[in-house]
This record gives sequence, structure tokens and C-alpha cells, in this order.
Amino acid sequence: MISQRAIEVTTAALTGLFGVAVIVSSRDNGIGWGENGVDAGTFPMLVGSAIALGSLYNLARGALVAREIAVTWPALRRVATLFIPAAVFIALIPSLGMYIASAGYVLATVGWQRKLPLWKTGALAVVVPLFLFFVFEKLFVVTLPHGALLDIMGL
Repeated sequence: MISQRAIEVTTAALTGLFGVAVIVSSRDNGIGWGENGVDAGTFPMLVGSAIALGSLYNLARGALVAREIAVTWPALRRVATLFIPAAVFIALIPSLGMYIASAGYVLATVGWQRKLPLWKTGALAVVVPLFLFFVFEKLFVVTLPHGALLDIMGL
């Protein structure tokens, strides 16, 4: 079981690290005034500072406020059943492309989680990528990633 304190402290630490990363990377672009006005890294540095300071506040508040259990293992398991297929989907886009990866995502989420019959799951896994292809490639004329596999196949 996960306590509210653990969630608050972990989230504050992660957002704080993000704020520090923004501050450090903005130094490469220059902070302050240059010959042409404000340097490119000034605004990102200010935003990163606000994120880091807000994270420090949340860290202190989260560490001091003791709360009861916020997430139980069954609830966390339900969240993982949504998160894991989404993470795999995103990881597969560069190699398989958006359309094949989305077919796999539909198979995983609809077939595995919703436990629909195989013929309905298969139909959705074919229709959804075709719909995405039609909307983005034909209507909006926006090319989504086709992936290394389709590049190798010459498609």
C-alpha cells in the first residue's frame, strides 16, 4: 500500500528534478541581457525556477503531512493495466510505426482488459489504424511515424 506522504514526496522530487534540469539546460542558451535584449534561456530559467520552488514547497508539505493510505495494491494494479500497454505502445512506435503499434495497443487494451470476443477485438484492431491513417494521412495530410519496419519493407 502506498501512503499519501510517499506519493507527495516522490512527485515533488521528480518535478523538482525536472525544474533543475530546465534551469541547467537554459544556461546553455544564455541567461540575462544580451546585445539584442533578453537571452533565449532567461524565460526557461524563470519557469524552471518556479517549478523547482513549487516542488520544494510540495516536498516540505508532503513530508510534514502524514496521511493514511492513498492507493491500495488492487487500485494500483488497475492503473498499471492501463499504463503498461500505453508505455509499450509508445516504445513500439519508432520500430513498428503508429499504425501497427496502435493495432497492438487496441488488441492489448480491448482484448486483454475488456475481454471482448476475438472477432470484435480483431475488427477493432484493423479498423482503428485504418481510421487513423485516413484521418491523418488523407484528410489532414499529416504523416505519422511509419516506423523502421515499414521503411525496411519499403511501404
